[in-house]
Amino acid sequence: MATTADFKNGLVLEYNNDLYKITDFQHVKPGKGPAFVRTKLKSMTNGKVLDNTFTAGVTVQTARVETREYQYLYEEEDGYIFMNNESFEQVSIAQDLIENWDLLKEGQQVFVMWYAEKDEPLSVELPPFVELLITYSEPGVAGNTATNASKNATVETGAIIQVPLFIEQGELIKVDTRTRAYGERVKTK
Repeated sequence: MATTADFKNGLVLEYNNDLYKITDFQHVKPGKGPAFVRTKLKSMTNGKVLDNTFTAGVTVQTARVETREYQYLYEEEDGYIFMNNESFEQVSIAQDLIENWDLLKEGQQVFVMWYAEKDEPLSVELPPFVELLITYSEPGVAGNTATNASKNATVETGAIIQVPLFIEQGELIKVDTRTRAYGERVKTK
C-alpha cells in the first residue's frame, strides 16, 4: 500500500483490475478545496495512457515488481530471446512488451521488469543510448539549406533514424532509445 505522497515516476499500481505505471504526476493544492494529485498512468498490459486524478492522501495498492538485467540474444518467430545474466536462464518475450524493439542489437544489455506475483515479464527497457552502425544513407548535399537539415539513415538493426546531413554510410552513431533521436557520432579508436 502507498499513499499519494509516495508517488514517483516508474511506480507500478494495481488499479481498475490492471497494472499501471506512473509516467507523470503533479501535486496540486488549489486555493479553495482539497489538494489532489494529477497522474498519467500507462497500462502495462495494453500500453494505453490514462489521465487520472487522486485525492491527496488516498491509499492505493502497489504491485510488486522486480527489475532484472538480461542480455538480448536473438529473434525467433514467437518473440525475442533474452538471457538472465545471473542464472543464464533464457526467456522468450513478445515484441509488444519491448519499446523501440527495432533498436535492439545482439549482445545488448537490457532491463526486464517482472510482475513478481505471477512471475511474468511486463516490459523491456533498453539502455538510454545505443551505438549503431549506419548501413545506408543518401548522400547529403550541404549548402542548400538555411536551417538544421536532416535525412533518413538505416542502422544495422533495420531501424530508420533521422540524422544530420554530414553523417555518412559506415559511420557509428549514438542513438537515444527513448526518443529515437540522433545523439552524436562515435569516435572509433
